[in-house]
Amino acid sequence: MRLHGESAEIEFVADPVDDPNDWYVQKFGGGVMVIEPRAFGRLFIDPPVSHYGDLECVSRIDRD
Repeated sequence: MRLHGESAEIEFVADPVDDPNDWYVQKFGGGVMVIEPRAFGRLFIDPPVSHYGDLECVSRIDRD
């Protein structure tokens, strides 16, 4: 990922459909937590993520 042109990583996805009882989803709603250590640290982005123009997917790693 890139956030405002800096390398970033998705730390977690808060999905109300997959885990509606999760405390984070109940408190903050759905979205993604992005880690970008140079300028922002962590940034929680509410849906719709696709409309956040400064977040760009540049590669994908499937983790099992």
